[in-house]
Amino acid sequence: MSVEMSESAGVEASKPHVGTTIWEKIGYGFGDMSSSMFWKIFSYYLPFFYSNVFGLRLADAGTLLLITKLYDAVSDPVMGMIADRTNTRWGKYRPYLLWMAIPFAIAGVLTFTTPDAGYAFKLSYAYFIYILMMTAYTAINVPYGAMLGVITPSSSEKTVFSSFRMFFAYAGSFIALAIFEPLLKFFQKTFVADIRITEHSWEYTMMVVGIICAILFVLCFLMTRERVAVPASTAKRSSISQDLKSLVGNGPWWILLSVAVGVLLFNSIRGGVAAYYFKDVIGAKAIYTCGVYLAVGEIANMIGVALAVPVSLKIGKKNTYMAALAFSIVLSTLIGFVPMTKGGIWMLMALQILVSASAGITFPLLWSMFADIADWSEDRTGSVTTGLIFSSSSMAQKFGGAFGSALILWILAAYGYDTAEGASQSLAAVGGLKAMMSWIPAAGSVIALIAMWFYPLTEKKMSAVSASLAAKRAKSCPQ
Repeated sequence: MSVEMSESAGVEASKPHVGTTIWEKIGYGFGDMSSSMFWKIFSYYLPFFYSNVFGLRLADAGTLLLITKLYDAVSDPVMGMIADRTNTRWGKYRPYLLWMAIPFAIAGVLTFTTPDAGYAFKLSYAYFIYILMMTAYTAINVPYGAMLGVITPSSSEKTVFSSFRMFFAYAGSFIALAIFEPLLKFFQKTFVADIRITEHSWEYTMMVVGIICAILFVLCFLMTRERVAVPASTAKRSSISQDLKSLVGNGPWWILLSVAVGVLLFNSIRGGVAAYYFKDVIGAKAIYTCGVYLAVGEIANMIGVALAVPVSLKIGKKNTYMAALAFSIVLSTLIGFVPMTKGGIWMLMALQILVSASAGITFPLLWSMFADIADWSEDRTGSVTTGLIFSSSSMAQKFGGAFGSALILWILAAYGYDTAEGASQSLAAVGGLKAMMSWIPAAGSVIALIAMWFYPLTEKKMSAVSASLAAKRAKSCPQ
């Protein structure tokens, strides 16, 4: 499965390593800024859209989100192997940012488009389009993530790139969440004569977001380079079965996969239930303040990202990650005890800031650790499987997001949540919403904390791996 695009394939990858610039770090950040804008809207608003706007039954919507994202999770390793075998004059992974930018944006708009049709057709449409959306997401995001392994050979500099990535990701999330509801209201007021204005306003809003996302990925392509010298013949010598065997036997990969799933459960449940929580627990009009709550969380995430590098340099990536998870567990659980008073709302906002800052510390470290695992695997096996390993991080996102979104809708159905406009929710349904804002997502972080305890790739270990790899790459690609 080799994708040969040019005789000059791998030219950039074979150049001597030179120092990366601040502009390249910013350009790399633009990629996840784009992905995160879509991802957060999907995670936080898609369950609400499917149940309260598109018109799907809660159980059907939950099953839809689970099945489509599980399909997408399985497709991630396939895309990783394709990317590992791609060779162009732009590199292995970078060209996909250009090729998929527009399809990625179009698929996002179609996901929030409601056809004027019967229930069976709408359900079929939702399955087809969301699978299409997740396929486009995989085709651009897996290569983008794998680029971290070939931008620089330095483990510490990868952490810096990863921090830029996550800082811009949270900036993108903040922008998306800050403009989403104002855009919805703008289009509702502008096209008030449209009899299907509620459905169409969601579609128009996603058109604006989609254009921004496409531009950001093109900028990411233009501003970055693949700099690490990787022998072009390595991927060819390694068969798909050998790559998969190597991955299955990669202990640190399994550990970090479990961590990523737990963290994504934590984030997807907390974020996805917020619209319901503000509407039905805090008050019907509070749906318009949910965006403020979520946007404030993104700013706090950015603070956490900024703390990740200096803290991890002092106490190590693993210790920093575990401390952040412990804080997230405690603070998230406390949300369940917040009273629904004026003072309680401010307390809720304060806890959102603290929880989000703790969560923000974990993500740049997670990506940096996946890059370390890719280097450790290459040093151990001699095969370059960077794309396959990084696709596992995307796969973990899909698994965590799939189960998180599905759990929200299934739990709401189990508690008898009423999706009718203006419905008054039962005490049981309100209790379910409170649980999903507090101890249920905290359980995801508990899973991640237990798994991280066993992660073996310390700074001392990676220093030895980096030195070994540098010698092997120099021997394979003499300058």
